[in-house]
Amino acid sequence: MFELPILDLKSIVSPEEWEARVNLAACYRLVENLGWGDLIYTHISAKVPGTEHYLVNAFGLSFDEVTASNLVKVDLEGNILDETPFDINPAGFTIHSAVHEARPDAHCVIHLHTNETIAVSTLKEGLLPLSQYSCFALASLGHHSYEGLAVNLEEKKRLQADVSTNNFLLLPNHGALTVGPTVGDAFMHMYDLQRACEVQLMIQSTGSDAIPVESEIVAGIKKQANVVHSGSTGGQKSWPAMLRKAYRLDPGFAL
Repeated sequence: MFELPILDLKSIVSPEEWEARVNLAACYRLVENLGWGDLIYTHISAKVPGTEHYLVNAFGLSFDEVTASNLVKVDLEGNILDETPFDINPAGFTIHSAVHEARPDAHCVIHLHTNETIAVSTLKEGLLPLSQYSCFALASLGHHSYEGLAVNLEEKKRLQADVSTNNFLLLPNHGALTVGPTVGDAFMHMYDLQRACEVQLMIQSTGSDAIPVESEIVAGIKKQANVVHSGSTGGQKSWPAMLRKAYRLDPGFAL
């Protein structure tokens, strides 16, 4: 059995980078725990605070093997910046680098291939206003057509245009992408989008007519959310609990 190299970067990197690494590694473990992983594929990336460098998973590791120390630091061109025994998936980072480049506010980008987001994104009608979860996504949703594996650098321009100022992106035939100013925000955006897709497919499977959410409610959902979270974001409110959950699942992610 192949043994993973044991790395320890805590004493080497800045406290700010280490915190970013711990949060990102926790996000990988939570995604795996929720059943949203895809073997060694798909990616979550996060910006190293105060730099133009980014952290992403090592290519070849499952999400439950990701740790704070084995995350790989790269620049926007995907060049690996630190000494590491690991590589990255160039096709995967093409998508993330495009979004980070176009959206300086998007400090975290999550791209997943869940069954439910692939299914709903591929429906001609797309995501419908059938649940509270869908309202959050519909208030800031874009779409990006499938162009095959993301190895064509020309696709980056189209992806950036489709992301625009949105925090949610559906990719027909492919999956979904969410962004946020923190790991917690991007995670909660993906949670809302995933739940919205799950609920929609369950409703549609009944074959019965559904009651949609009224358009003015969808338009006002962000304002209502600000009241609930007292001016902070859902990610900021929920992430400490999610981080505690990651530690309960396996504190080894923070090594």
